[in-house]
This record gives sequence, C-alpha cells and structure tokens, in this order.
Amino acid sequence: MSKRSYRFSHAIVRKPSSSINRGLRAVDVGEPDLELFLSHHQAYTSALRSTGADETVLEPLEAFPDSVFVEDAALCLCEGAILMRPGAPSRLGETVGMAPVLEGLYGEVQVIEGPGFVDGGDILVTEREILVGQSARTDRAGIEELRSLVSHWGYDLREVQTPQGVLHFKTDCSLLDEETILSTKRLADSGCFEGYRVLHTAPGEEACANAIRFNDLVLMPEGFPKTAGLLMDEGYDVRLIGNSEAAKLDGGMSCLSLRFTPPASG
Repeated sequence: MSKRSYRFSHAIVRKPSSSINRGLRAVDVGEPDLELFLSHHQAYTSALRSTGADETVLEPLEAFPDSVFVEDAALCLCEGAILMRPGAPSRLGETVGMAPVLEGLYGEVQVIEGPGFVDGGDILVTEREILVGQSARTDRAGIEELRSLVSHWGYDLREVQTPQGVLHFKTDCSLLDEETILSTKRLADSGCFEGYRVLHTAPGEEACANAIRFNDLVLMPEGFPKTAGLLMDEGYDVRLIGNSEAAKLDGGMSCLSLRFTPPASG
C-alpha cells in the first residue's frame, strides 16, 4: 500500500502574526500569547522537520490573523494541489498568498471557484477515499466542485456531516494509519467511519482528536494523557506539542501545516 495519506516529503507552515489576537474564535477563552504561540509553533515545525521532510516556513501575513492555519487554504495531493475557498469572509484572501508557493512545487494548481465554500479542515484524506464534512465553513456546492476536481485523479469523495457545534470535521478526528482513525465518540457514532478501525478519545479529552500522522510520528496536543497513553500502547510514536494558544483560536495540529508529496518527489 502506498501510505500516501500519511507519508510525506514536504510540509508548509506559516509563522503566527502579531495580529493573531484578531483571529476568529467560536468562544472567547482569552487572548493568545504570541510569544508562547511562537514557541509552540517552533516545536511543531521541528517535529515535522525531524522526520526528514522538506519544510517551507512562510512569513506571517499581518492582514490575515488566521493565516497561521494554512491547512484551510489548500488541499495537497500526490497528483496536484487545489486552492480552497474558505467559508469565513475574513479568510478568503489567504489563498492568494498560498498560490505562488504551491505553483512552485506543483506547477499548475486547481482552484475552487465558487459559489460554494470549502475549508481544508473539513477534509480527511485516507488511503481509500476523501471524506469531506459539511459544516459552517464548507457547504454542499463547495463539496461538489471539489468532487469534480479530485475525480480526475481517481479519488472517491464521500460527503459526511460535521457534528453540530463543531467547527471542522477534523476537529473531531484524525488519520493514524491506513485503517485507523482517532475520533471523538460523538463523531464516530454517526457511522461515518464504517469499515475503519476507530480509536476513541478518552472521555473529557475530545479536544485532542485533531492530531496528525506525519511519517513515523503522531503529533498531538499536550494535556490529554489518557488518549496519549492509548496511542502509545497501540504502538504509535507520539510527540506532544503545546497547543494552548492555537486552541484559543479553534486551531489544532492539522490546521498548522500542509503535508504532501508533490509529483516531482513521488
């Protein structure tokens, strides 16, 4: 099996900007501390780089407070990249800055033109399909346009539902390997992962469902010892990363990077 859904040669990250205190948030739980965010971000990028990945670190975009969450701006597959159309109006301009970066790696880059919207945080790529959660940021029209683009590369796309009150589909789940998904019970109970092996986050630790498998590492936020222990017992090489400041802006492990192997590196 190719393991294209979690073995990558490249990653793109963007440093948090000094404007992050203007970032979007579902619930105000306090202002993010920029210096602490930068420290967490450095630990995150170091972990990705430790796997041998070629990492591109982009400079902050002060005009876009949420631009540190680069995953929402694009979907990067082995065959090509697609610029998303974020569902929050304040984030629509983020794709403009990402376009030349991806064009340098992929050449031609596809674009979600609209009128629909898609956030990368609602897209889970597995070895067998692409799952896209309809949410407050991703609508059916956007999903259908995305389906038409990825079908040319032979991908099956399946629309699923993001739980009520949950920002993104991947807020509640992450891929661990070819057959295994880490998920909150509320999402798994919907039946969307039928045919996969599902590991549930520990009760009260739902906020760590957004982890990432990146080559041999599983990156997950600090502060969730029962779930971290479960994954370690399952044999995963878990790397704990501070995420308190990103979490104040509804951000998690997957949001902070684009992870991929472009065609020239395949």
